[in-house]
Amino acid sequence: MSITKEEELIGMKKASEAVACTLREMSDHAKPGMTTKELDEFGAKILAGFGAKSAPYLTYGFPGYTCISVNNEFCHGIPSDKTILKEGDLVNIDVSAELDGYWSDNGNSFVLGKDIHQHQQLVDASRQILHKAIHNIKGGVRISDIGYLIETEAKKYGYKVIKNLTGHGVGRSLHEEPGEIANYRDKYNQARFRKNSVVAIETFISTTSSYADTLKDGWTMVGNKGGFMAQHEHTIVVTDGVPMILTEMNGINNYTN
Repeated sequence: MSITKEEELIGMKKASEAVACTLREMSDHAKPGMTTKELDEFGAKILAGFGAKSAPYLTYGFPGYTCISVNNEFCHGIPSDKTILKEGDLVNIDVSAELDGYWSDNGNSFVLGKDIHQHQQLVDASRQILHKAIHNIKGGVRISDIGYLIETEAKKYGYKVIKNLTGHGVGRSLHEEPGEIANYRDKYNQARFRKNSVVAIETFISTTSSYADTLKDGWTMVGNKGGFMAQHEHTIVVTDGVPMILTEMNGINNYTN
């Protein structure tokens, strides 16, 4: 969507506060021994407290309130009472929701407890790349140039990007124009970021895979060549200068579990 009046910005800020607070509290609440379903139900209560509704459930009938992916699961993991979190797990939580007709989206990957499996470097790279990408976005910048920046930075860290997972427009629905905001230079995408538009910027930084495949459950995605992936995501408003980060209170730029 494009912000055209103050009430739209207020609506987006409220929806973004709901998802950002939910993501932050879920990240803080996650502990070894907890099931991902328990963590999801904890998040559901926070969303409900804001009067917000789960976007993946509303839009796609997703079997959970939030997406929780663990270790080799890249994204869209289904919360389950069979998945028990363990020390050192690489955890990704993606929270998106609708509130009073406005939609917002954010995500966080983190290491649960001690970094016994050496995932922290991947997590830190993803966070730092997202920060750099966002601070290079303004009205008139080519979307493909931000994709090029993300992939170039990933390579500097020794990582790859997932090419079939992208950021997207957001606001009046979960996925809107400008459509796909890829993590690499898509030479066929000549679109530019527009001032006052609302977009969800995501990193998909991987150790070995370049594409994600969907498992038989129809939701969970894993790497085509295995490995691990970190994802971080903010919903932002594009300006003439530094974007307005609507989900900044999720704390992913300075968060340590």
